[in-house]
Amino acid sequence: MDQELLKRLAAKYIWWKTPEDAVAYPHRIMAQVMNMGDFDDVRELTDAVGDDVLREVVRSAEPGEFNWRSWCYWHCRLELSDGDKIPPLPQRRLQ
Repeated sequence: MDQELLKRLAAKYIWWKTPEDAVAYPHRIMAQVMNMGDFDDVRELTDAVGDDVLREVVRSAEPGEFNWRSWCYWHCRLELSDGDKIPPLPQRRLQ
């Protein structure tokens, strides 16, 4: 993935790290853009990485990375849902 795009997106959506630190976690940057990105940023990300990469981001999502609305949207948009059934959001498990 284009490191400059990742840094630019990280600067906007990963405010708790420097862009240089955030690029070590590209899936986190992509999940953040997918969850709260504006239309232009989501479109640019989608064009840059393609649906297969975005599917992997959703499949490997950690608790708290997506809100319910974005979770449902991406499952439908990426054809990850089984009919009308959207899986529950990832949840933290305490042991």
